[in-house]
Amino acid sequence: MSAAAIVKAAQFAAEKHKNQRRKDADASPYINHPLALASVLAVEGGGETPEVICAALLHDTVEDTETTAEELAAIFGATVTGIVLEVTDDKSLDKAVRKEEQVRHAPHISPEAKLVKLADKICNLRDILASPPADWSADRKRAYFDWAARVVAGLRGVHPALEAVFDGLYGRQAELL
Repeated sequence: MSAAAIVKAAQFAAEKHKNQRRKDADASPYINHPLALASVLAVEGGGETPEVICAALLHDTVEDTETTAEELAAIFGATVTGIVLEVTDDKSLDKAVRKEEQVRHAPHISPEAKLVKLADKICNLRDILASPPADWSADRKRAYFDWAARVVAGLRGVHPALEAVFDGLYGRQAELL
């Protein structure tokens, strides 16, 4: 894979998420989220493989759009698709069950998927601190932080520097009041 594949993944994700918005007060474009994951991995993570960067860009396409695994595999190959599927929630399950499945599943996913999942939790904590969903109470924000920490506990050992970034964000919970 190459830089061209990363750009292709960014364009694909932008197209798939084009009508989606984040839950923050500004309803920012959803594509900002996968781009933030790619940045965490490429810049803060010290430059991960193109496959991991592509998977980060595509991580929510199967879960949150009409994208199929077959479509991803045809365009981006089995490796990227496999990483994406490892971090994709089963939307047929109740939300509370899906969240517990993330905690249970985290220790058993590939190192590449752990990197994407860790970047996702870093970005989500940053978003909650900087521009949280407009209707979230302080208690709900704290509950998200605590749940994210439970997920990240199962990812430990994959990238100590990014884990330290997560820990620093987690330590900022007092700002949620």
